[in-house]
Amino acid sequence: MTLSLDEKLSAHLNEISKDLVELSHTIHANPELAFNEYLAARLITQILEEAGFLVTRNVAGMETAFTATIGEGDIHIAVCAEYDALPDIGHACGHNIIAAAGIGAALLLAPVAMQLGMRVSVFGTPAEEAGGGKIIMLDAGLFEDVDFAMMVHPAPGELDRMPCVAAQHIEAEFIGKEAHAAAFPELGINALDAMTVSQVAIGLMRQSMRNGEMIHGIVTHGGDAPNIIPAKTNARYIARANTLKELKSFTPRVKACFEAGAVATGATLNFTEHFAPYSEFITDETLARIYREESLKRDRPVQYLTLTDSLKASTDMANVSMSIPSIHPMLGIDSAPAVNHQPEFTQACIQAPADKAVLDGAINMARVAITVATTKDLRAEFAKGAKRNVLRAAVAQEYAS
Repeated sequence: MTLSLDEKLSAHLNEISKDLVELSHTIHANPELAFNEYLAARLITQILEEAGFLVTRNVAGMETAFTATIGEGDIHIAVCAEYDALPDIGHACGHNIIAAAGIGAALLLAPVAMQLGMRVSVFGTPAEEAGGGKIIMLDAGLFEDVDFAMMVHPAPGELDRMPCVAAQHIEAEFIGKEAHAAAFPELGINALDAMTVSQVAIGLMRQSMRNGEMIHGIVTHGGDAPNIIPAKTNARYIARANTLKELKSFTPRVKACFEAGAVATGATLNFTEHFAPYSEFITDETLARIYREESLKRDRPVQYLTLTDSLKASTDMANVSMSIPSIHPMLGIDSAPAVNHQPEFTQACIQAPADKAVLDGAINMARVAITVATTKDLRAEFAKGAKRNVLRAAVAQEYAS
């Protein structure tokens, strides 16, 4: 008896399900921070190489970035895999699930890629939490011929997209002068006072912030001893706004708050922006519709809960979406009341619902790719850069105005 394509996919998923879950759990048990995801990158590239993918490591100047490609055709599909963790709380955003689901989708597509005239690529993208690996890969031209891109992301609820806002990471450093805090305080320049003034200014600015603007951060160094006037303080902040356009006007207001601290105390202020801003997300509605339909088949109906009203986040996948038709669905892992970036969410990312999310996310993405490749009108919509070029022209026009 000849199996249908769907039956072949299901059978293949059953064959690789144990390995995918094991990959998810191994990455989870060995959390690695931005640009240092050596174990995860090695495990993933080994799996893909054994499956016949042509793997290129150390791309775009990043040791833990890679591309892996299989198949040929007039349509090029990219699945993005993330695998970096958060400091102290590990995989509290579930990048272990993202990686395993992405690799699963690619493995499911590999045997049918040539048959369906598809080129399938996995983009191993480091440092989503802090560094913007995808932006670096974009700037290096690695996404240049991709027709559409996708990934999935764990969350407390099921959504067909992540409500994304633009974000700029800012590091501020104040340099003052040491002095004995009791005997000769007048001879010092207090860098911690400069930071305090800055934080007060930021707090007062909140009253006049526009809808969608957000600012939050931490002091990473506040001094060395209580009896020494602090000569150096550092802070890391994130400024967010609905769009890159709005962020461009909001970021100078944030910086002005730090400048106030320097003026008030006489400390020297230095800003460092370690990586490019993350953009808003342009969800491709065609791909999102197909994903919703596939998700429903797996008894994962998209839930438009109050979560969508409060959930705001930023990702470098959004920058990809400004150039390449993209989707970024959220997979529910039954974590409530725990939410992303909580230790309890870290634990939820290796429980049974999370393991099921890996498998469902993999087959959902594979089915999206197959639906586009096997539907005449959809293939014409995406193949040979047709939709990519329209998107880029629209974004260029928007940001030129």
